Amino acid sequence: MKLKHIVLLALMPLLFASCVTLQPVNVTRNASLDNYTYFYITPTETKTGSSGGVYGNGYGVYGSSRSKSTNPADIITGYLIKRGLIRLPEIKSDLADKTMIINYGETGRRSTGLGGYTIEITMQILSAKTNEVICVVTGEGQGETEADDIRIAINRCLEEIYK
Repeated sequence: MKLKHIVLLALMPLLFASCVTLQPVNVTRNASLDNYTYFYITPTETKTGSSGGVYGNGYGVYGSSRSKSTNPADIITGYLIKRGLIRLPEIKSDLADKTMIINYGETGRRSTGLGGYTIEITMQILSAKTNEVICVVTGEGQGETEADDIRIAINRCLEEIYK
């Protein structure tokens, strides 16, 4: 019976994490994205997050952990390719009028209690021709690991931009 209680206590943060209400995605549009066929995304680094728990039954201590990695540029690229856009490895002057530049950054964390938190990201989309801001979107995500948080936040932002 004790083992069940210990496992339940170890899983409580995960259960509560799924009950968190995420803040609404905030989009500022200065122009339409409809005329863009190509995109260039500034490189991002792989983010790794892990989760796990430790429990014991009087005869020993046991534990498990999981690690997940994600690269924000890969998530954004996958979403946009699926929508039919073409990723360019560099900005080409002859395609600049149909190319958008995407910048990504993590912009905050919000505590959700019991040691949990959300990660907030912001994406800035620029015209490759004029370098003017077309759109800025900010959203947060929360999952089992930081990699999940980032993936959820990016997908929420992109869904909001393209709805």
